[in-house]
Amino acid sequence: MKGPREKLIYVTCILTGTGTRAPDFLATVDVDPESASYCQVIEPREVFQKCDLAFLQTSHCLGSGEIMISTLGDPLGNGKGGFVLLDGKTFDVKGTWERPGDEPPQGYDFWYQPRHNVMISTEWGVPKYLIDGFNPADLRKGRYGRSLNVWDWTTHCLVQSIDVGEDSAPLPIRFLHNPNSAHGMVGCILQSSIYHFFKTEDGCWAAEKVIQIPNKKVSGWYFSEMPGFITDILISLDDRYLYIGNWLHGDIRQYDITNPHRPRLVGQVFVGGSIVKGGPVTVLEDEELDCQPDPVVIQGRRVYGGPHMLQLSLDGKRLYTTSSFYTPWDKEFYPQMVREGSVMLQIDVDTENGGLCVNPDLLVDFGKEPCGPARAHEMRFPGGDCTSDIWI
Repeated sequence: MKGPREKLIYVTCILTGTGTRAPDFLATVDVDPESASYCQVIEPREVFQKCDLAFLQTSHCLGSGEIMISTLGDPLGNGKGGFVLLDGKTFDVKGTWERPGDEPPQGYDFWYQPRHNVMISTEWGVPKYLIDGFNPADLRKGRYGRSLNVWDWTTHCLVQSIDVGEDSAPLPIRFLHNPNSAHGMVGCILQSSIYHFFKTEDGCWAAEKVIQIPNKKVSGWYFSEMPGFITDILISLDDRYLYIGNWLHGDIRQYDITNPHRPRLVGQVFVGGSIVKGGPVTVLEDEELDCQPDPVVIQGRRVYGGPHMLQLSLDGKRLYTTSSFYTPWDKEFYPQMVREGSVMLQIDVDTENGGLCVNPDLLVDFGKEPCGPARAHEMRFPGGDCTSDIWI
């Protein structure tokens, strides 16, 4: 946390589905504050052939020097929660990490804690259904995930599955950064909840719901109730704060997790979302807010979409966010963002008492990219960060 202030941030940008033939690309943004971009594409055919996996999701560097990437399914779009191994120097595909036959029915994110000989992965859903957008008819049919999958880090065996509820769809998972810790947090998108997972006295793993975002009763939307849709979470490097993004409601929340069994809300800020004033949605009942939030306009640019990916400066004082989640769902819930491109924002953080506010001086507009409006997604610092560093 005492390292130098970030000068660059890498942002993955999605052009798929926009009509352009240009590939998705990685933008290098100088948050000091000019930007430039360059393209780098990994050919997926080798992953198909060597691993029988597709729909790559989360990457982490291993202590061995290899890179491991989780997947959502196989090349045909069926659910398959496997892990692809890449050579860390050549990026050649080496094969799969998990033992054959141990693949969970679905996959998404993962995080490991070597000192406890454990990795835990999550489940989103079956890709061939996700690619058509969110369809309520897919619920209660086993098409969305419900489990935290516990792996033996040494043998690569699946040893336990923790059920957190039908159609809960647990997505982002984070252990505390302390390598001795046996605690962590996971966010469930459809359930709009946060679970605290931990190691029990008998050596097994358990999970308890510690945060529940209330649905809002609305009119002018797809359904009569709108969930928060927790799509990303992040834990500060000192393990003091948990940050979550509610992609549909449009707010980022800061919780004090000094006691992980009882998180305490200490900050909240709206950066877009589906319930802003003047939009098609009217909030009829809200357990938390007295009125609908105002639209966010920075440097004359209206921000569309909601907060998805999160990244935090090493000292914990600057939180960055982008708004694209997944192309078919972006088109369904935030068509204006797809047409105009997304943005990257900076949120200033009170690290002493808690508190969040939008910084009006930093806005990166990906709607003005040379190949057309892009949808900004994951962000990583070149020297390591809160979402990629795992200490062993």
